[in-house]
Amino acid sequence: MRPEVRFHIRGDTRGSDLAIGPGKVALLEAIRDMGSITSAAKALGMSYRRAWLLVDETNRCLVAPAVATASGGARGGGSALTTTGSELVRRYRALERETEAAVKRKLQPILRTS
Repeated sequence: MRPEVRFHIRGDTRGSDLAIGPGKVALLEAIRDMGSITSAAKALGMSYRRAWLLVDETNRCLVAPAVATASGGARGGGSALTTTGSELVRRYRALERETEAAVKRKLQPILRTS
């Protein structure tokens, strides 16, 4: 059996404070799936404050916010990914798949088999 090649992509944008990687993308996906930053933070085992800071940093660094929030009301507000947030997640996951395939092509042939 050959060892499996796994990796994570993290990108830092030049001239911006945005760093995007598996943690932020997982947070965005959790917000999309759960409808709130609080629920997403709990699901990922992080504090609400940490999650909010990550969302705020991401929102400030994009051409449009990735997450839209609503406060108060009978349901207590909530959060949702914007079109920009959905596109960021889609592009990151596509880049991850493409890069994984390239890495496997390059490294798998030289890995020792068990």
